[in-house]
Amino acid sequence: MHLTLQSFIAYGLIGHLSWWAYIAIALVLTHITIVAVTIYLHRHQAHRALELHAIPSHFFRFWLWLTTGMVTRQWAAIHRKHHARCETPDDPHSPQVLGIQKVLFEGVELYRIACKDQVSINKFGSGTPDDWLERHLYASHSGAGIYSLMVIDLLLFGPIGLTIWAIQMAWIPVTAAGIINGIGHYWGYRNFACEDASTNVFPWGILIGGEELHNNHHAFGSSAKLSNKWYEFDIGWMYIRIMETLHLAKVKKVAPKARLRAAKPVCDMDLLQAIITHRYDVITRYSRTMKATCASEFDKLRASWPHVEHHGIIRNFKHWLHLDANELAEAERTRLGQVLEKSSELQLIYTMRQELSTLWSRSNASKEQLLKQLEEWCHRAESSGIEALQGFSRTLRSYV
Repeated sequence: MHLTLQSFIAYGLIGHLSWWAYIAIALVLTHITIVAVTIYLHRHQAHRALELHAIPSHFFRFWLWLTTGMVTRQWAAIHRKHHARCETPDDPHSPQVLGIQKVLFEGVELYRIACKDQVSINKFGSGTPDDWLERHLYASHSGAGIYSLMVIDLLLFGPIGLTIWAIQMAWIPVTAAGIINGIGHYWGYRNFACEDASTNVFPWGILIGGEELHNNHHAFGSSAKLSNKWYEFDIGWMYIRIMETLHLAKVKKVAPKARLRAAKPVCDMDLLQAIITHRYDVITRYSRTMKATCASEFDKLRASWPHVEHHGIIRNFKHWLHLDANELAEAERTRLGQVLEKSSELQLIYTMRQELSTLWSRSNASKEQLLKQLEEWCHRAESSGIEALQGFSRTLRSYV
């Protein structure tokens, strides 16, 4: 009896395990938490991209109460506000506004501050659970779950359970509040030229449940699937498809795939709608199509504009080509003007880029006016004498 009690105190109910078994257990437990965040909180609650059966829905709520203490209404409201106010002073956690170090290392504190803004919680938190469990347990005693988990880990694993519990407590603050909210708006690659600074951190969304594909998500916020290119993998989407097969989930929307067919000789309403639907793909494709032409012009400029600081301005032009003019700071507009004064081709490429975005940003124009504008844009591009613009116009006429 003495030895049994001693074994329980040292190793818990499960008993002594190898070191790699403890690591595997910690990784599995934290992965379940990540899956709960990405599927339940993010895709289901915040964006309504899918419906969940009561079984996984209640399990995810209970698991998140144990492992994070986050309240569904608060999380969904803060995330919706992030999308609505992205990269502005009202964004709860933008590294473009607050700095990457602030978001990366103080993401949890930023979340707590946002939770205290009851006006925003009321405004953006509609439609989230408001049943007896939510009111009397999950929301009113949000901290009780994480302390309950500490006791459970100690009972199961003994003293090393505290280490497993600490890893569970740190997992979301590091991966979600830090990496996704921070690095996901600061460093990585972009498939789509969104209005914000979102990036895909990695093309394989495994460790953080698919949330690594953050630029894809900001391009199509209501999509249940976060991967877009053939080489990208979203493990959260894999789990959703499995649950859908088991009738535990129902996908409501996924991002539309850009498709190209034979170029239309005359622009019509279907073409206009396709371009508006795939606007992020259009802008990204435009920038890539102009890359070689811009590089050639840059070479000419370097010969006639030898100062080193001017070379930095030229490099920035690639970034400016992705943005609308109103997104540039005053100093950037000044530097951009210096580049455009030196090259008529770059000026035309930049001007045509800005005019292209008015197809989906001019809310006061009728569809007939936008269609006429599109046709005129294509004619101008095809008569510009710039091969890249001519080729892109043909591509533009091919969207379906």
